[in-house]
Amino acid sequence: MRTAIRKIILTTLLIASPVFINTLLADGPTAPPTNPGTGDQPIGGAPIDGGLSILLALGAGYGAKKFYLTRKRKT
Repeated sequence: MRTAIRKIILTTLLIASPVFINTLLADGPTAPPTNPGTGDQPIGGAPIDGGLSILLALGAGYGAKKFYLTRKRKT
């Protein structure tokens, strides 16, 4: 009985959590700072594309290795 109640509570929290996260992160975008002399917006920013694709590739390789070793152990 206790495990059933725990499962129901956990499932409810997991389903409801995206709703709460969305409202917590609902801040509007802030205005970018301007350069004092010209009034132009500063150029720059950190690109995340290169690092993100490397992390995704490493994660896919690690998952493939784990899958291969698990299949190898079963046979």
